[in-house]
Amino acid sequence: MKTQDSLARNSQYIAAAALLLVVAMLVLNAASWFFPALGQVEGGAGLSFALTQRMVAMAGVDVLAMPWWQLLGAALISCIPLLAMAYGLLQLRALFRQYAGGNYFVHSAYGHMERLGRALVAWVVLDFVCEPVLGLWLTMLAPVGQRMLTLSLEPPVFIALFLAACVIAIARILQRACDLHAENQQFV
Repeated sequence: MKTQDSLARNSQYIAAAALLLVVAMLVLNAASWFFPALGQVEGGAGLSFALTQRMVAMAGVDVLAMPWWQLLGAALISCIPLLAMAYGLLQLRALFRQYAGGNYFVHSAYGHMERLGRALVAWVVLDFVCEPVLGLWLTMLAPVGQRMLTLSLEPPVFIALFLAACVIAIARILQRACDLHAENQQFV
């Protein structure tokens, strides 16, 4: 019984942490556009997000010299992939809330897990798509010939896609386990 209490408590902690992470990543990403010192390692907080930091470094733009509407647009564009990740984290939160309630082999559990895996795939794809859009947005006021269209594919992308495939496969295994559990409950 003590193990189940511990498992329920840990599941509640993970669910709360997932919600906190969703809010923090969206707020801090937007804040890093308006307060670029947050992303600086020396003299700043060292908080950076992959797409935001990569584009600011590549484009070589002075974020502080940009008009407010361009900063707002950059913040919104760079948040698009994070929204996919936020959706995935909310699915993870829902999954762990079910686990906290002792619902381990329910059909909605594998649905949450599968949607988490799909959200990881969407995050990778949206990050890839938003990078050139953000590059053009950041350099649109630059003179002709200094505007930038970028595409990049880094090793963490492949790791994220592999992990997404694993999460989706585990979700399908959980679906089968739920089906077997339901069958076993009919005999009991």
